[in-house]
Amino acid sequence: MSGWDGVKQNLRESEDAIGFNARSLGISWLNRDLLWLFGLRVLRSLSQGYLGIILPLYLVALGYGAVALGTLLAFSAIAAAAISMLVGVLADRIGRKKCLIGISILLGIGGVGFAFARTFTWLVVFAAAGSIGRGGALAGGAWGPFYPAVQALVAEHSSDFDRTRVFGAFSFVGVITAALGTLLAGLPSLLAHTAAIPELVTYRALFVAAGGLGFAMVFAALPLRELRGPIYRGTAEASRAPAPVTVDTPRKLGLSRQSWRLVLRFMITNATNGLAIGMLGPIVVYWFYRRFGVDSAQLAEVFFVLNLVSSLPYLVAGRVASRLGSVRAVVMTRAVSSVLLFAVVLMPTFLWAAAIYGIRMLFNILSIPVRQSYLMGVIPPPERSSASGFANFPSQVMSAVGPYIAGLFMEHLFISLPLEFAALMQGINTLLYWLFFRNVLPPEEMPGSL
Repeated sequence: MSGWDGVKQNLRESEDAIGFNARSLGISWLNRDLLWLFGLRVLRSLSQGYLGIILPLYLVALGYGAVALGTLLAFSAIAAAAISMLVGVLADRIGRKKCLIGISILLGIGGVGFAFARTFTWLVVFAAAGSIGRGGALAGGAWGPFYPAVQALVAEHSSDFDRTRVFGAFSFVGVITAALGTLLAGLPSLLAHTAAIPELVTYRALFVAAGGLGFAMVFAALPLRELRGPIYRGTAEASRAPAPVTVDTPRKLGLSRQSWRLVLRFMITNATNGLAIGMLGPIVVYWFYRRFGVDSAQLAEVFFVLNLVSSLPYLVAGRVASRLGSVRAVVMTRAVSSVLLFAVVLMPTFLWAAAIYGIRMLFNILSIPVRQSYLMGVIPPPERSSASGFANFPSQVMSAVGPYIAGLFMEHLFISLPLEFAALMQGINTLLYWLFFRNVLPPEEMPGSL
């Protein structure tokens, strides 16, 4: 046996061992490629856990205010939207793994560059390159600008009936890892009091660490496999999609006519959700800081707890979707989330506000893996990256506008107005989602699918 044959044999034996252990643990859906994607999620979420907390505090330490924070977040969101759209268009053509590797390198450069930037212009440039500030302190469920490629890969390596459960598991792991990351956000305050190390020094070290995690993601993406080409387009998996496609199916920008009809609906609903997201994220951290005068250590402790608690809904998302149906599950959880977000601003203390915000996150988070899986379920496999890129583009664009508007609201109108406006937008999003998709079923919910 040659050396290469021996390597392949070892890989096959490792895959068999993974499959056996997964079955014994009750997660029979886990395979080699999903395991590597889990690794990517861990690396990404660890940095997101603390970046969303330290970013606004770092800018305050540099002498910038709410408008500057909103401006930086807006440019970062615009860049993320453009990159995400590019990934969506290219991933189905040149390969999803290549896109993951390229964006991981960009995240690494952005994190390191941000740490050494000394002017606001360069801070904006590197924040945009590294997707810094995207998602906020409870962003374990978010992937970033390469999400269209990841979403398609997760669906590709999952069955229809396990897909929502797998997306839930990915988000669960992400949130748990992000919870550990939030603890790192307390280091600047801790080291300043115990070792007299200036907070700015620790902040910059954490940004460098985020860049290092970005570069590490390259090595986690290299072993991934993906199915591509005409053979893939003709598989039984593709034929189970509501809109089956073949090599000869006419497409515009990678999507068939039937897929475009669905994607346009997703684009409209995601636009309202994106504006709400832009009003939250790091803006919420800044709101807690301004409203209650808390420091980085207090924020790190609270968001660590919130991350741990908010991980629980991901474990039951698949079960809830199977009982209620995907669309009904999204609508019900989003409606409750919107009401609770209104209530946050009425709380008299930091702990009460954080507690209500955490309960609101439980309901909001429950809808995330369901929505992710639902989109992949109603779109044919060869078009999934393109569909994800286009469907999420309005969300990215509107979330770019949100932080800037939120900064203006805070400085010139009312400090809590961004949270109230976000609640209104999510309420509108809930209504639109029900109107657009109540009669559109994914394969696993069609009559006779069981």
